[in-house]
Amino acid sequence: MSSHDPQIMFVFPGQGSQYVGMGSDLIRDFPVAARLYAHASDILGYDLVKLCQEGPEETLKLTRYTQPALLTHSLACLDIFRELTGGQVKPVLAAGHSLGEYCALVAADALDFATALRLVQQRGECMGTYGEGEMLAFPLHLDTVRPLAEQYFCAIAACNLADQTVVGGRGEDLDRLTEAALAQFPRKKPTRLKTEGAFHTFYMIAAALHFRPMLDAATLQAPAIRVLSNYTGGHHDADPATIKTRLFFQLFNPVNWIGNLETAFHDGINTIVEFGGGLGSGPNPEDKRPNLESMIKKALRGSDFSVQHHTAINSQTLRSAAEALCR
Repeated sequence: MSSHDPQIMFVFPGQGSQYVGMGSDLIRDFPVAARLYAHASDILGYDLVKLCQEGPEETLKLTRYTQPALLTHSLACLDIFRELTGGQVKPVLAAGHSLGEYCALVAADALDFATALRLVQQRGECMGTYGEGEMLAFPLHLDTVRPLAEQYFCAIAACNLADQTVVGGRGEDLDRLTEAALAQFPRKKPTRLKTEGAFHTFYMIAAALHFRPMLDAATLQAPAIRVLSNYTGGHHDADPATIKTRLFFQLFNPVNWIGNLETAFHDGINTIVEFGGGLGSGPNPEDKRPNLESMIKKALRGSDFSVQHHTAINSQTLRSAAEALCR
């Protein structure tokens, strides 16, 4: 294989990339998506199509609904892409941010759709019921943020980039942390994230303990391709039992997304396809931009690596990505 051959990674976003109207174009344009959404509704026991298309937004933002909605949207995009490309575009690696790690495991044939959907439904219910706290994103390095956060009983929740660190804690603790951080770094204003809890911190330990029996009972097999672990920053072990332990620890440990990206770059990945979700204030699916692209591009700055990113998050971008990669 020459250095010009595509080394492809499929990536999937996590919470925060949901929006009302998500999937409406996919269901309209592609029967494979309509079938997947109908199957998801049967498994979940409620009308997922109506929730995603009509909201209300406050309900869709609840973790117990966000996670099944995003997993279904991401995997509908993946199914459509595979159909449009005739299965010709094959990844060598898959990764996802937080919830997206479950999508990556489906893409790697380690989980089937129904099992993954039930797991994230249960995961979301546990996180919403037993978790607490909020989250705050800092444009600062981990080593700068951690000692300050710990002074206020807050913990690192995600290392997205070298200069983008997410912290979790109780609301009043985050308020005090924000005040202290701005006093030291007045030009580095943190952003409060709209979440139901301090995900990926010790505030999720009870949720993880309640989730573990469901994770233990799930059928999971060795991935057909490599999958990255948010918990370790490296590749998942092929052993299904070990993958389950990593998914358990992921719930109350930081998402090492920059570690995942660095592993992928060193693996020789030169093409990334991002599936599902969308950001932006526009009301329609075609108005949305991908969730992970900006982080990927920032991680590449100043490095010797070069990666081509393809967006596959709505009907329009799916067709464009399929056409570009099948030339």
